[in-house]
Amino acid sequence: MNYRYILNTLSIILKYVSAVMLVPVICALVLKEFNAWQPFVCTSCAAYLLSLICKSNKETVTDEIDKINRSEALAIVLFTWILISILGSMPLLYFGLKPIDALFESVSGITTTGATILKDFSFYPQTMFFWRSFMQWLGGMGILVLFIAILPKFAVAGRQMFLAESPGANSTESKLTPRIRQTAAALWGIYFVLTVLECGLLIYWGMEPFYAVCNSMSTLAGGGLSPYQNSMIGLNGKLIWTITVFMFLSGMNFALQYKIYIKRKFRALFRDDEFKVYLAIVIFFALIIAVTLTTHHIYDFKKSLQSAFFQVISIITTTGFASVDYEKWNLRAKLLLFILMFSGASIGSAAGGVKILRLVLIFKYLKRQISKIFHPNGVYPIKINKAIVDEDAVKQIVSFVLFYYTIFAVSAVLLIFIEQNLVLGTTIAISTLGNVGPAFGYAGPMGNFSALSVISKIICIINMLIGRLELIPFLALLHPDFWTIRKNKNLAKK
Repeated sequence: MNYRYILNTLSIILKYVSAVMLVPVICALVLKEFNAWQPFVCTSCAAYLLSLICKSNKETVTDEIDKINRSEALAIVLFTWILISILGSMPLLYFGLKPIDALFESVSGITTTGATILKDFSFYPQTMFFWRSFMQWLGGMGILVLFIAILPKFAVAGRQMFLAESPGANSTESKLTPRIRQTAAALWGIYFVLTVLECGLLIYWGMEPFYAVCNSMSTLAGGGLSPYQNSMIGLNGKLIWTITVFMFLSGMNFALQYKIYIKRKFRALFRDDEFKVYLAIVIFFALIIAVTLTTHHIYDFKKSLQSAFFQVISIITTTGFASVDYEKWNLRAKLLLFILMFSGASIGSAAGGVKILRLVLIFKYLKRQISKIFHPNGVYPIKINKAIVDEDAVKQIVSFVLFYYTIFAVSAVLLIFIEQNLVLGTTIAISTLGNVGPAFGYAGPMGNFSALSVISKIICIINMLIGRLELIPFLALLHPDFWTIRKNKNLAKK
């Protein structure tokens, strides 16, 4: 790889990150929290200074950005997310959080995990909660996808970074429009409009504007960090159903939504294999949980149905909101929620996790292998949306799922060993790797992660980053070719 290309690209990104860091300053001034704007100005200056340090003195490097290869794009994505996580934690230090807790909260926000270490929300200004929600919103669709959409300098290199940051993006998503920059802008446009629409509806149904803005950003990002200490508990039914609908939309493939909203291809909705499975899972699990809650006399059927749909969609989209304390549910209902933590919603959505399309493909792959036992010479192509999936793509997805669950198993064993709690360690491992947010035990929907040891928090931070970037940049670190220095051809000739 060419480190000069990487540093110069990081320099450009950090310069614009410094501008983004000033958005909470506006919030602080609007809310008249005049003691809350300073850390964001300081962090903005730090980001800008870092961009100057990374910048190459050679003017020609700007043109060379478009020559970055796959390895360099992966490195840029990885280092961007790490740097932004660190920068995002700096304002939290000002508000009294310990360094490891500030980094945990920042990573949880930017990766849209939604796990928190905060105990009492009354100690912190509203500007800080806006920053948490804003970080989630930026991370939900992808920070680099945003920069690709607005920066002409990433006209060509943007495709490499787009696919590096969103490894689940298939060829259909990356070719929604003739240019990758237009595709990124289209996806962010839908994301923005849905956020504004939800915000307007929440205000209409009675939520205060500040909370409506923060909760809307958290919802569409599939994040779950809310300025309400008790998440969505206590909200009226109209607010709950509104949030439920937009959580469901956040878990849909945004490329599919583009076809529906912009291209008016309404039939594409039920021709999409992943969406059909996504909808079926939500309805199936929600109805079973609703019946279970009703028969165990936990709620009446209406409340059970509302709570079941909300929590099922919240978990499968890895949003992590809670409309009730599901720790009080019976074991069967909680087990069903735990199973959903291993799934995630659609590829190309704001959700974390393995994603449904990959699981569908794994199921078809296993079905084919069973068929080959009885018919060894048979040809059984795997099809998604009536199109044959390339065998190399099948192998990559099988490898991805294998690595994903291996990382879960390793981190679960470590957390169980450190925390001496089987349920806590297992559920925290999958909730952080899948960017779900709340787990079970004291890290449940009404709890927090503050009681974890420092080592456990570090494991969770690594899990959250790996889960958000879907393994690829981190697995690339393990390959020696990733670190091979690529020299500039023009310099080599000289």
